[in-house]
Amino acid sequence: QVQLVESGGGLVQPGGSLRLSCAASGITFSVYTMGWYRQAPGNARELVAAISRGGSIEITESVKGRFTISRDNAKNTVYLQMNNLKPDDTAVYYCNTKSFTRAYWGQGTQVTVSS
Repeated sequence: QVQLVESGGGLVQPGGSLRLSCAASGITFSVYTMGWYRQAPGNARELVAAISRGGSIEITESVKGRFTISRDNAKNTVYLQMNNLKPDDTAVYYCNTKSFTRAYWGQGTQVTVSS
């Protein structure tokens, strides 16, 4: 059974930093592309960043230069380092991966950026 468990969310002031972690189990982690999505109230879920098995990275324009995605295949974990956070980054952040037949999601972790 595939499980994705996020951690690291919380309340932070504008300009602050957080690091999200997603621990995966039930998959051969090293061969999967891993992604981070977010969903703010009233908005659709959107891709924030993704990292392929080979380390290729896709990152959405609004967070370029502030967010970094990385993976540790030995720990079956993908990370999202978020710096210079802005109120518009407030959302529930979800870890994601996909097989040929379906997508898998974590339960989400809340990130709130507010003074």
